[in-house]
Amino acid sequence: MAAPFFSTPFQPYIYQSPEDAITPFQILGGEAQVVQIMLKPQEKVIAKPGSMCFMSGSIEMENAYLPENEGGSWQWLFGKTITNIVLRNSGPGDGFVGIAAPSFARILPIDLAMFNGEILCQPDAFLCSVNDVKVINTVDQRGRNIVSGAEGFLRQKLCGQGLAFILASGSVVQKSLDVGEVLAVDVSCVVAVTRTVDIQIKHNGAARRAVFGGDNAVTALLTGPGIVFIQSLPFNRLSQRIARAVTSPNMRENPKFFIQIALFFFLAYVVIVSSFILTDI
Repeated sequence: MAAPFFSTPFQPYIYQSPEDAITPFQILGGEAQVVQIMLKPQEKVIAKPGSMCFMSGSIEMENAYLPENEGGSWQWLFGKTITNIVLRNSGPGDGFVGIAAPSFARILPIDLAMFNGEILCQPDAFLCSVNDVKVINTVDQRGRNIVSGAEGFLRQKLCGQGLAFILASGSVVQKSLDVGEVLAVDVSCVVAVTRTVDIQIKHNGAARRAVFGGDNAVTALLTGPGIVFIQSLPFNRLSQRIARAVTSPNMRENPKFFIQIALFFFLAYVVIVSSFILTDI
């Protein structure tokens, strides 16, 4: 059985596959964590590109496009990577590989067999996997669930009976919902849900606020039964706060910035009015 998602740093765990194969792993660190996975000869780990931190000398690494990773064309259209790296132990003895979180994130081990073989995650949540795990990038076809930005309707579905490691930022909370129980969560704070949870999107306030941005503009209404994983500090929220802190002082110290903005809108207005006049002529 996999480790609980709130695993203590440096504590080792054992994963036992449905075929009784034993895979020891260890989650290291507190915030920007690393998972160290032990591999027997010919065993492999599938991970996202750029996540390998260290590995033993017997590990061979190669890039591969996995056929089961559906939705690759959608990922490519929105600037996402459509390949994975395969880390295989080609030596005669045991080896190890360290997979690191790409940002200040916690690593959650998810034993898919404990979740009936399927879990729905936020985009880019998948970090790496052992044994039978398929990553399916899906698109929500229901118009009411589409929010601004590609992250609003691109999702990751993890299927299979293996062990998957996903990412979450900040503190992580696990909620078990009873039948009919409703939980409202900011859409960016939802890390993963089981397939039995019904998801509805609610736009708070005017439609223009949801389209052009705003804090807590979009809320996910999650109805049980099922399990929900929630993160307290999504990476996009952290990056926005850092960007505001960096740019705001520069804007105050540079009054020319506001003059340039006003000049830009004035020129745009002139171009639009001129085009209407030429059309009438």
